[in-house]
Amino acid sequence: MQLLHSLILGEGKPFLILHGFFGMGDNWRSLANNFAKHYQVHIIDQRNHGRSFHSDDFSYELMVADLFHYISHYNLENTLILGHSMGGKTAMQFAVEFPEKVDKIIVADIAPRFYVPHHQLIFEALNNINLNLVSSRQEIEEILKNYIDDSGVRQFLLKNVYRKSKTEFAYRFNLDSLIENVEEVGVGLPNFTEFDGETLFLKGENSNYILKEDESLIKSHFPNNRIVEISNAGHWLHAENPLDFYNEIMWFLKK
Repeated sequence: MQLLHSLILGEGKPFLILHGFFGMGDNWRSLANNFAKHYQVHIIDQRNHGRSFHSDDFSYELMVADLFHYISHYNLENTLILGHSMGGKTAMQFAVEFPEKVDKIIVADIAPRFYVPHHQLIFEALNNINLNLVSSRQEIEEILKNYIDDSGVRQFLLKNVYRKSKTEFAYRFNLDSLIENVEEVGVGLPNFTEFDGETLFLKGENSNYILKEDESLIKSHFPNNRIVEISNAGHWLHAENPLDFYNEIMWFLKK
């Protein structure tokens, strides 16, 4: 079984960070540096993302198995796991399957329910970029502008572009597999699963990923939960209001 790529910072209790769809661990570097003053932080690239292995197969079951293999490889115990969006789903499913490996989890802007796939425009944009024909990142961004108005989303996607050679660009993520398996990303947590440990849900004030009506479902899976709203932030709450995001997590972990 292949090992997920990671960057390990600091010393102490293991603190694992799982990025969202189209993301990678490197997006979390500045926050991880702060967490690493208190914990041993593992910024992990999930399969088909970042510098981790590419696979035709992609599901939460597989991502949980990848994480279990990673934790076993490094002999980690009593872990703290922070997951954003897709990474939050991985964290939740790991916690209900392997509660003995987990102390606390933090779930950033995602609920345990089913979400309708909503990445069609991004896929359309990426499919219309011929990486063999472009000669600069600026050229790639100009194509993205035809589909995506939000410059933050464009920059987020551009972080995944790298030079494979002097003349050729490539994506860090496995675009073909993500397109093929996009339905998997919206899958909800299996029914009648529960994690009794302390769980913090952070939701963006301007995001609609965690709604009032999700709270009863959250409680059914995570009875020992706390839900906190991060002001002046949307779905990318860790990037839009990193200070409040960091402070809420540190309060939760230290209390």
